[in-house]
Amino acid sequence: MKAAFRIGYGYDAHTLVEGRPLILGGVRIPSDRGLLGHSDADVLLHALCDAILGAASLGDLGTHFPDTDSRWKGVSSIHLLEETNRLARGKGWKVGNVDSTVCAQQPRLAPYIPEMVRNIAQALRLEEGCVGVKATTTEGMGFVGRGEGIAAHAVVLLTPVEDETPSIPPWGEEGAPE
Repeated sequence: MKAAFRIGYGYDAHTLVEGRPLILGGVRIPSDRGLLGHSDADVLLHALCDAILGAASLGDLGTHFPDTDSRWKGVSSIHLLEETNRLARGKGWKVGNVDSTVCAQQPRLAPYIPEMVRNIAQALRLEEGCVGVKATTTEGMGFVGRGEGIAAHAVVLLTPVEDETPSIPPWGEEGAPE
């Protein structure tokens, strides 16, 4: 018997560098530095992908989208999230809800969170109320606090895909044959 649900956790961190755009949650955020990575280095979406893949027992982001594959060079992480969702659905799981936290000393992220939520909800085919995105600092501690990088944590709940099939009797919605 298939489990009623699965929970996954994801984490990602990237170094901040000059000459790259800062993309978080699929949103380009004004900043003098961006995140270094093979794709667009969106740590929020990478953490979400890893949470989904982990919950579905599908490995991790690097397994499916390795940085050694030129197809993923510079790719939007929204695309990676959509593909990750497709992989989970292929294994019989759908995302029920997600919650996430971005850890960044600068810039201030609160104004961009509603757009991040919309992007994630659209990519995962969820209602916006099923997507949580929060931002925090580390009060000056560690690599995030020193402004060397940005990190993100994410959790996800997966439920079986068959739960989304409406309960319709074999004779249709009109009622039982007489």
